[in-house]
Amino acid sequence: MQSVDTAVTDVATAMKKFFRRVLPIMLVMLVCNQLNRSNIGYAQDHLQADVGIGAAAYGFGAGLFFIAYAIFELPSNVMMEKYGAKVWLTRIMISWGIVSFLMAFVQNEMMFYVLRFLLGAAEAGFFPAVIFYFARWVPAGQRGKATAIFIAGSSVAAALSGPIAGLLLSLHDVLGLRGWQWLFGFEGALSVAVGITVFFFLEARIQDAKWLTAGEKSALTATIDEEDAQHTKADGGKVNRWKMLLNPQILLLCGIYFSVQLSIYANTFWLPTIVKQIPGTTDLSVGFLSSIPWVCAVFAMYFAAKWQDRAKSKRPLLVAALLVAAVGTLAAAVATPVLALVFLAVAAMGFKSASPLFWTIPQSALHPLVLAPAIAIINSLGNLGGFVAPFGFGIIKEQTGSVVPGLFALAAASTVAAILVYFLKERKPASDIAEKAPAPGAARMEPSTAK
Repeated sequence: MQSVDTAVTDVATAMKKFFRRVLPIMLVMLVCNQLNRSNIGYAQDHLQADVGIGAAAYGFGAGLFFIAYAIFELPSNVMMEKYGAKVWLTRIMISWGIVSFLMAFVQNEMMFYVLRFLLGAAEAGFFPAVIFYFARWVPAGQRGKATAIFIAGSSVAAALSGPIAGLLLSLHDVLGLRGWQWLFGFEGALSVAVGITVFFFLEARIQDAKWLTAGEKSALTATIDEEDAQHTKADGGKVNRWKMLLNPQILLLCGIYFSVQLSIYANTFWLPTIVKQIPGTTDLSVGFLSSIPWVCAVFAMYFAAKWQDRAKSKRPLLVAALLVAAVGTLAAAVATPVLALVFLAVAAMGFKSASPLFWTIPQSALHPLVLAPAIAIINSLGNLGGFVAPFGFGIIKEQTGSVVPGLFALAAASTVAAILVYFLKERKPASDIAEKAPAPGAARMEPSTAK
């Protein structure tokens, strides 16, 4: 038996190794993921010129990704639980890389629609698989930090995607290929290569990690098991996972996440179009200017991560982030193109910080037995915002010639989401539950939750 001090030390050492070895792998995977998600935003005008894909068709095709994602999310997560994170995350990366590569050969609207749908089906399950992976490897006290660092990778990728896209788009007629073909082909091939590499570096279970000592494996496993047991005890040991999946709290989480995704993907797919309104811009300058909001978001997420691990409740921070997103988006809608970019940077600091703050709530509040399927449902339904945002913006732009009405709608959605956060409940940490647990033989107390 390990002493308490030895176990604590072993867990701390194991976490240092995890953050040093595993988290960078996850970040590289996420960078590839975001590059492949955002590249059509930079290729939009070129697809219209070379293939004849208009604004509405572009918005619909961009959104089809999320329809497929929602359909295949839960089945993919079930398969992940069956085959393990190592095999399934590798499969996801390689398959989405192949489909993204094929985008380089799109010839008409129908082919564009089919490939976008297949890309969503291929990628489905990636994010909830990673979040569930954290829940099985990282104790609750450090899970918020791990999630924040991981999600921050999406902002880093978004910041990198602009300059990378600008450089690749400039390769017109090199080897007989258009710039947008280089964009899809290179980023798709990169994902395939990284996916193959990940298979040899990622372990599915704590016990499989050769880079942990036997004591570290034992202590970390015991800590995760103890936290699971505390949640089970708090719920009386009786959990119906299907009833919990229909719980109003989970539906509320879906609604809030839907709003967050609206802002993220409206900016992902339409920010380059907004930036192009600045006089004198080129493909290369649009790429670099489009990275500014995402760079600002990285810094905002860093400070949000530091605050969230010290906060007993994540709700006030989440409300603040959503309101910042609303104010920034509203200001961008009425500003000149240059100032609009500045205010969109403010908005990005809000809605990108909201994402990791949001995910700490279901991770800590949901019962371990339903965590994976619940995350899949929240992510898949919430990600439908990724369909509504680009499709809605496409229709608005085609009908009005402007995306300003869409920005007003995003500001309203973020405000409504901030109000909905008030109705969320948070479970107290397992340590608090243990401290307040009744003595043996005492009457059983219901677990308290914060409103």
